[in-house]
Amino acid sequence: MNKKPNRLSKEKSPYLLQHAYNPVNWYPWGKEAFDAAVENNKPVFLSIGYSTCHWCHVMEKESFEDDVIAELMNETFINIKVDREERPDIDGIYMTVCNILTGSGGWPLTIILTPDKKPFFAGTYFPKTGRFGRIGMKELVPKLKEAWINQHDEIIKSSDEITSALKVESTAPFEEIDKIIFEKSYDDFLKNYDQSFGGFGRSPKFPSPHNLQYLLRYYSRNKDNFALGMVENTLLKMRMGGIYDHLGFGFHRYSTDRRWKVPHFEKMLYDQASISSALIETFQASGRGIFKKTAEEIFEYVLRDMTSPEGVFYSAEDADSEGDEGRFYLWTKEELYSLLDENGYSFVSSVFSIEDAGNWTDPVSREENGTNILHITHDSEAGIMLSRNYHEYFTPGFEELRKKLFRIREKRVHPFKDDKILTDWNAFMISSFAKGGAVFNNSEYLNAAEASMRFLLDKMVTGEGTLLHRYRCGEASIHGSLDDYAFLIQALLDLYEAAFNPDYLLYAISFTAKTIELFYDSGSGGFFFTPSGGEELIARRKEIYDGAIPSGNSVMMLNLLRLGRFTGNSAYDEKAWETIRAFAHVIKKSPISFSYALAALDFAINKSYEIVVAAGKDRSSADAIIREINNKFIPGKVILLRTATGNEKLVKAAPFINDQKPVENKTTVYVCSDFTCSRPVYTVEEVLKLVE
Repeated sequence: MNKKPNRLSKEKSPYLLQHAYNPVNWYPWGKEAFDAAVENNKPVFLSIGYSTCHWCHVMEKESFEDDVIAELMNETFINIKVDREERPDIDGIYMTVCNILTGSGGWPLTIILTPDKKPFFAGTYFPKTGRFGRIGMKELVPKLKEAWINQHDEIIKSSDEITSALKVESTAPFEEIDKIIFEKSYDDFLKNYDQSFGGFGRSPKFPSPHNLQYLLRYYSRNKDNFALGMVENTLLKMRMGGIYDHLGFGFHRYSTDRRWKVPHFEKMLYDQASISSALIETFQASGRGIFKKTAEEIFEYVLRDMTSPEGVFYSAEDADSEGDEGRFYLWTKEELYSLLDENGYSFVSSVFSIEDAGNWTDPVSREENGTNILHITHDSEAGIMLSRNYHEYFTPGFEELRKKLFRIREKRVHPFKDDKILTDWNAFMISSFAKGGAVFNNSEYLNAAEASMRFLLDKMVTGEGTLLHRYRCGEASIHGSLDDYAFLIQALLDLYEAAFNPDYLLYAISFTAKTIELFYDSGSGGFFFTPSGGEELIARRKEIYDGAIPSGNSVMMLNLLRLGRFTGNSAYDEKAWETIRAFAHVIKKSPISFSYALAALDFAINKSYEIVVAAGKDRSSADAIIREINNKFIPGKVILLRTATGNEKLVKAAPFINDQKPVENKTTVYVCSDFTCSRPVYTVEEVLKLVE
């Protein structure tokens, strides 16, 4: 293997650096690579992945580290590596191509392009040599070389047609959408719901917490206990399954099976953010302590393992260690037996379903290897106790054993940590920490949220007030996408409702104006993923589909609606409704695929409330009222706090509160809805009656 560095050695992306010593002559995405393709009349081999992608590692070891395959690739192509987490704009375009051409997608993503960036071939993982009906790189590369030479005109024509299909307008003329969509979406969720193990569909199963958050809103509006039950059952079964790290906490990416037992072991920051947020809301709706405890455990994991010295959050942890997926997390019976006394082993073995021969079959080798995934079966004594009352399960004895095994596991070789800082994912985590700080009355969580926000505002904002996407090794770079702006605005609003610093509202207003300026489609409505004036790619996408995380358009819908309530400025509501109508035709076809957009629609259509708490001389009474409100699940509310003095910034952001002052110097609450404010009230009981 050639140990000389290629061009990727000068990059910041951990994923690109993983390939910096491949014998493949990799280029980073950029002008140099495409100029070389034009000069040499070679097609481009575009490989897109990310640092914690298991099959990306497999393809690298099999092919990109192989001298024979590398020689074929270097002779045939200009080879480009892209980190999808750094460049979601590039990834989104070519993943769409892969779905169009093959009917599916995934990573590693393999796309063959003309020198002018137009695609003509797509796939995902290719082995070194063909097997199981899948062509290998050894056969594929020569075929593509031959086609480029002998079928060049047909390839160019095909690439033009594919590119033209991408450029078809992603929105149709505005359509109306009404409450009927909520019933249709609920019926779809019911049809797909797995009553035995929670979640939706069979396998693989993804957490998709935005589905659960929408169902909580459906429950809240319709008092449908089955909707709440679907959410509770799903989160409980996930918490019991191997998808949850029972020793170190945090959730793995997804489950390969129906029971949430066998995970894909990578841990993504955005999953910790979205699942903890859903857990907090489920705790508010149900009052059940298991959901609070699980959210707190996720926060413990993020603060311990995923937080930089500067207080910002790392991106991900790999599934692999020492060359094997999941090795860090797996245990043999003999290992556990040697580490624990007889009573301890008996307890751990019973709780976590430890088996002599191992309790799972490796999904790649299809062989049992004697290792065990720690998980709790839902019909075991531990599973039943966990479902009913977590206090009976999380005993001091259990905690002592968990901590002992955790300390032992810490001595193992850890999975690789992707330590780059992404604005959108950090903002997503900030939102959850802010909610946790407010709902659990926990200053540590609020401090974590504010520290990360300070970093983003200091390091990730340019002199022109635009956002950058990625920070690593002291360098902030890459123009922000819609997701960076949308999630940052959401985090600012959530932080305001947790800390009540009006600067957060003013920042949210400023970034919203910049988002509309750079991303809004004034002709057809909705927001483009990339900014105007950004790098010219073969298409400028508008996305509404809520995938692993909610789409930027869905988040911006809710941001605009919330800002309208916070500020009393109806222009935000109008822009939100334009966006909703722009995507209505898509949402109505398959509403279950757009659950976060439905959550925004719920806020728009159903009753919402502005709760203005005007503190008297004694701030503590205002804080007590806010804490009680935060204990309840009221998805359609915003809270503003007017303090006894120093309200200039708040009035600038929300002029309508200027006259909402404390009566006789005692804490007074004004509840407004449908452009009408109630008479002043003074107790939390009176407030809750007005928002029920």
